[in-house]
Amino acid sequence: MIFLLFALALACYPRRPVIDRLRAPRARRVRGGAGPPDPLALPATWDLLAAVLTAGLPVATAVRAVLPGVPPAPAEPLRRVADLLGFGADPVEAWAPALADPATASLARAARRSARSGAALASAVKDLAGTARVEADNRSEARAQRAAVLVAGPLALCFLPAFLCLGVAPVVIGLARDVATHW
Repeated sequence: MIFLLFALALACYPRRPVIDRLRAPRARRVRGGAGPPDPLALPATWDLLAAVLTAGLPVATAVRAVLPGVPPAPAEPLRRVADLLGFGADPVEAWAPALADPATASLARAARRSARSGAALASAVKDLAGTARVEADNRSEARAQRAAVLVAGPLALCFLPAFLCLGVAPVVIGLARDVATHW
């Protein structure tokens, strides 16, 4: 009898909201909802820029070639730099817009140093990619350590009262009973 009531309840239960609720997180991921930015997108872009520069492309063309993979915030200063370099501006002055953005400031400093000294920019960009990767790794490790510390608070709030109720309280009550009977 219970089995029949359970089967009837399942048959009458509206399935569509449950299915929609189960599909919703996946659909949001597939649609490309606003998630956290990829911390390795910029180092990957710097690796690509180093490869393109090593292949022999001019700096303006190389910067334009990697622009589609650049995250939106640093893309605009790099686009301005590529335009200025394409128009034939002085490289030291052309990299000035990229100095204002913290994500591209180190690249701009390396490019200006390369323009002044004549050193190859590709090796500096490759080193920059490695440094950015290490910084992203350090940030993610710090977030993981911070999460471990934050998890300890709720655990303490749950286990401390249980310890007091099940461990300390019986001992105190037992001692109080013994003290009360001996007085």
